[in-house]
Amino acid sequence: MKFMQNLGKSFMLPVAVLPVAAILVGIAYWIENVAGENVVQAFLAAAGGALLDNIPILFAVGVSIGMAVKSDGTSALAGLVSWLTMQTLLKPETVAAFQHTDVENVNPAFGVVDNVFIGIIAGLIGAYSYNRFRNTRLPDALSFFSGRRSVAIVAAGMSLITGAILFFVWPLVYTGLVSFGEFILTLGPLGAGLYGFFNRMLIPLGLHHALNSVFWFDVAGINDLNNFLNATGTYGVTGQYMTGFFPVMMFGLPGAALAMYVTAKSNKRKVAAGLLLSASVSSFFVGVTEPLEFSFMFLAPALYVVHALFMGISMAISFILPVRMGFGFSGGFIDVVLGWVNPMAQNPWLLIVMGLVWFVIYFFVFRFLILKLDLKTPGREDDDAVPTVSGGTGEDPYLATATGFIKGLGGKDNITDLDNCATRLRLQLGDLSQVDEAELKRAGAAGTMKSGGKSFQVIYGLNVQFVKDAMEQIMSAESSTNVAIATEVVDVTSPLAGDIVPLAEIPDAGFASGAVGQGVGIDPSSGRVVAPATGTVILTFPTGHAVGLRLDSGVELLIHIGLDTVNMEGRGFDIKVKKGDQVTAGQLLATFDIEEIKRSGYSPITPVIVTNHRKFASVQQDTTGTVAEGADLLKVTPKG
Repeated sequence: MKFMQNLGKSFMLPVAVLPVAAILVGIAYWIENVAGENVVQAFLAAAGGALLDNIPILFAVGVSIGMAVKSDGTSALAGLVSWLTMQTLLKPETVAAFQHTDVENVNPAFGVVDNVFIGIIAGLIGAYSYNRFRNTRLPDALSFFSGRRSVAIVAAGMSLITGAILFFVWPLVYTGLVSFGEFILTLGPLGAGLYGFFNRMLIPLGLHHALNSVFWFDVAGINDLNNFLNATGTYGVTGQYMTGFFPVMMFGLPGAALAMYVTAKSNKRKVAAGLLLSASVSSFFVGVTEPLEFSFMFLAPALYVVHALFMGISMAISFILPVRMGFGFSGGFIDVVLGWVNPMAQNPWLLIVMGLVWFVIYFFVFRFLILKLDLKTPGREDDDAVPTVSGGTGEDPYLATATGFIKGLGGKDNITDLDNCATRLRLQLGDLSQVDEAELKRAGAAGTMKSGGKSFQVIYGLNVQFVKDAMEQIMSAESSTNVAIATEVVDVTSPLAGDIVPLAEIPDAGFASGAVGQGVGIDPSSGRVVAPATGTVILTFPTGHAVGLRLDSGVELLIHIGLDTVNMEGRGFDIKVKKGDQVTAGQLLATFDIEEIKRSGYSPITPVIVTNHRKFASVQQDTTGTVAEGADLLKVTPKG
């Protein structure tokens, strides 16, 4: 399962190039429609065509990067080497030489080896070669070719073997793919409807791109996407496997979002609106539907099946009607504008009419089912865990979200592998039972998914890459070993004054369970936070509610001012230091307004946590009752 999910994720890299091609070709069509053929139009059309004509190569490189254990250019080079090797071995001229015949007598299957299917195979070979042989050590005489230099060589050798196998197998595979495509064509509207239904149903597994490649690219001779963008297809036919997406993505899903908004609980409607509105804008303008789909996919799976059925019906209806439209990226407004004057576009205005009808259908059907079945869509959950949109200002507004995600995933030590696709984090966790889904939603997750084994996904949105980068930054800072760990007992003094709250009694499951680290809570009596000892600031937050320190003793300390105060978006907080600053004992780190925290509905209890506690034998509370600023608070005992 993890392999298939990673494969689906790796498809996103080459697919992400398509908007560029669509914009270039779309502008070229607009210019041609207004001013006729000219140099500018020809230049833009050629530039867009350069990308579209080489999509299989992009798949070879993209898959090799996406499937590698680390995003390394070496795997991309190996994927390209594999592609070039197999293309040369299987091109008609080479096959004709093997068979001692003329090129005209070669099986036509070898005339279409320049396709996405072969590109995916090449990418898998490149990734496998990298994963398996990147650390290979050869004898001294061949040491130049050791390590990563051996990867491309191995990929070439594997491609020779694969090419030999494909010499016999590819004609059979090609015939099967063509037959499958022809079978779908014979089903007419039903075939298009089945394709639309399974396209949506495969999204949770990330495998919808594999299905798309059969219909959108030249795997089975349909090539709907390229034929539309290049205007090389058949008017009234080309676009039949794309048209039905537009009404649903642009209008249907926003109608569903409105239904979820009006059925949300009144006290949660404002928060739910943030998620639903941003996801609807993404769906309408760009055709990226995952943030909205994942908002109800697992909360109300019955609704998602209805959505998949509606997509199939939309595809079948658009197949029947005299309407055709295509896209370079997805079925959003931008692609409609770019494709409006494409010679292959047929009655594009009908998409608006169909879309308005679908908006009404989605709204009333979703509203009825949500109320009738009491489905727990956003804003209707039994607990207070409503997906929120992270705010904040500063150099990195995603640090707060990343911290919440790490906390909700059971701490950094529970995360064994971290990656992302277009809209979601893909993780391997040590212990799934440590996941706090309520915490993840409070931090900004649109949804979560257990993918089998120890695989876990957190759905966030289009900016997930920045959240992933922030998580890696936090985890890297917490895991740094540049400072020697103390060999004697370390007394950590209190960074603020107040009443002691034992760790297990902190009213927050993430801190109380010890998932974030070991330490203690303080119910503050003043709004000052000072450095407990000499050290370095390794983490600050734009919302001002937390600061991380690495003390010279090697203790790494997180001071989290209040609970869930990230939602205050900086109100009442003032950080006095920045990442990288050297601080001394007693130096002012931050100030905060206790009453403002309480007025906002949050607890001012401040966890003081040793995040690298596993490097020590124990972390013990050193005092009880009330503690003064600078008084002994924790005793950290080294191992051994």
